[in-house]
Amino acid sequence: MHHFSLLDLSPIPEGGSAADALSNTIDLACQAEASGYHRYWLAEHHNMPGIASAATAVVIGAVASATKTIRVGAGGVMLPNHAPLVIAEQFGTLATLFPERIDLGLGRAPGTDGVTAQALRRHMEANDNFPQDVVELLGYFEDASDEARIRAVPGQGTHVPVWILGSSLYGAQLAAYLGLPYAFASHFAPAMLDDAIATYRSTFQPSQWLAKPYFMLAAGVCAAATDDEARYLRSSQLLAFARLRTGRPGKLPHPIEDLTSEISAPVLAQVEQALSCSATGSPETVQRELAALLERYQPEEMMVTGMIHDHSARLRSFDIAAKALSDILGSLRAD
Repeated sequence: MHHFSLLDLSPIPEGGSAADALSNTIDLACQAEASGYHRYWLAEHHNMPGIASAATAVVIGAVASATKTIRVGAGGVMLPNHAPLVIAEQFGTLATLFPERIDLGLGRAPGTDGVTAQALRRHMEANDNFPQDVVELLGYFEDASDEARIRAVPGQGTHVPVWILGSSLYGAQLAAYLGLPYAFASHFAPAMLDDAIATYRSTFQPSQWLAKPYFMLAAGVCAAATDDEARYLRSSQLLAFARLRTGRPGKLPHPIEDLTSEISAPVLAQVEQALSCSATGSPETVQRELAALLERYQPEEMMVTGMIHDHSARLRSFDIAAKALSDILGSLRAD
């Protein structure tokens, strides 16, 4: 592992507003930079009452403005929702304003439900064009040729690093074929993680962007002073995910002591499986569980994420995680 990073979904808590969520995001980003996180990524979701990062490029700009050195980017932009030229202009502008600090992760899902996808003017068959759209977008970031009739301004020549995101073999195959870094959404969909890693690494083709595979593992984290406190704080995310799975999305709920009082056993089992690539507990427990994930999957980078209702508890959780990952990284470098 070379680096550890942070994915923020900018959660809107029950009793709070989108303004609160975005203010919390800026606060967390500043702490993440001080704590040693390498990247701070935000994700595109639409029509989600509990997520404030729908206008992802705008939030990235705000985070980059409030920080100085940490890389800031999208994890990710759902490219079929957009014209590649528009994304090239947006991220080219960001890269012009914040040189050498902007990342662009690309996904092929809509990041929302079907009705909202249509409201985004997204053709449902647009996924078929995802590889071509990625290649087109990559071209806009390269140096312009004299023959280029269409240029991203700003954008051309900025060489924004592009990542492929995925939760299946599709993204792994595409990232390997194009020779791009690959991030797997194991923090909420770990089922195909082993196969995706193997596919990406075994079929990777070196490119002008990357000489050898670079894989980023995403994991949930919820850390607190004790295991019991961490499990209690994590109940907010489990409850939110269960509500989303059962068609009742909402703001990030307050934590509860007994999840079985609100979630049926079958749904809870599904949620716990979906969120199983994670570390929850005291500093000692979290370090042990993160180390086990790193040992098993051997990623070049780990990205942690976690939604906790209380902002101060969320800050503490990511600070504990940073200390644990710093210790692990130090041990790996010493070896």
